[in-house]
Amino acid sequence: MAEIQLRNLSKRWGSFVGVDNFDLIIADREFLVLLGPSGCGKTTTMRMIAGLEDATEGDILIGGSRVNDMEPKDRDVSMVFQSYALYPNMNVYENIRFPLKVRGIDPKTHDEKVRRASAMVELDDFLHRKPAELSGGQRQRVALARAIVREPNVFLMDEPLSNLDAKLRVSTRAQIKNLSHELAVTTIYVTHDQIEAMTLADRVVVMKQGLVQQVGTPTEIYDRPANAFVASFIGNPAMNLVDGQMSGGKFEAEYTAIEGLQAPDGAVTLGFRAEDASVVESGGQINGPIYTMELLGEATMVSVRVGGALVSVKADKNYRAEIGETVSIHVPTDHCHLFDAKTGERVGG
Repeated sequence: MAEIQLRNLSKRWGSFVGVDNFDLIIADREFLVLLGPSGCGKTTTMRMIAGLEDATEGDILIGGSRVNDMEPKDRDVSMVFQSYALYPNMNVYENIRFPLKVRGIDPKTHDEKVRRASAMVELDDFLHRKPAELSGGQRQRVALARAIVREPNVFLMDEPLSNLDAKLRVSTRAQIKNLSHELAVTTIYVTHDQIEAMTLADRVVVMKQGLVQQVGTPTEIYDRPANAFVASFIGNPAMNLVDGQMSGGKFEAEYTAIEGLQAPDGAVTLGFRAEDASVVESGGQINGPIYTMELLGEATMVSVRVGGALVSVKADKNYRAEIGETVSIHVPTDHCHLFDAKTGERVGG
């Protein structure tokens, strides 16, 4: 098993900075998710760990050994790609077996290892098929089995669910979660999908433009985002963010007045989550015309446009009103987050 240390890791192409001073220790057997929008540096970080990209600065240690100068094949990592990368001329059995052949593993052990890996991802009935005869979800499971069969020290997964439809994404995500528990191998998983991050990770690293914004457990990042970017990226729907002014402990914006908040006077951004607020008959701190309503089944999502922001709140599933009708929204002060209007950093505790 392997602890991974990334020490002041950076990657630049000329004046463009892909990853800037990434510093982190990933514990043995930890499932770490790198989360962020396209171009934030998460895949570049993974590729440097794998040896597919050279680091411009910094050190990569796997199991206590510096691997910067090692070839990818010598780092004992196994990678699952977004594109599956299966051999079309080989059946499922041979695709899974291929890493064992390349690494010169004793052929007598191949069948047992292949069948163990295929059983883990429920592919026993498909071992004779070619990739063209499989669905997207089945192909991704072949890629997982091919990574498992090697029994590496580290798993690297680069957006493995991106090519799957919504239903397959849920079932395959559950399978990856179960596999991580069974295999207990250090895993780094790259995604732009915050639901994947929240459901899979022991810890999440949120990145933006090559910089780490916050590192923490899914609960820590959800409950106490370090800045407005993290707040806007985590949660479904994303946290409501409203620009306004603080004065004497009172936040004010269009249709909005919330008292009892702790922050210096001046321009701030107020944040709160849709599930933490509620629609009330009267007396709420936000009172404005309904912009839209969405029926979700278990709830009704009510939205009000406050200044330039769309504020959403989850109401009872039986709640009904007309667009344009005034709605009153109660926002508990202990569920409010305040961020500096200029820097986006968290203020007021």
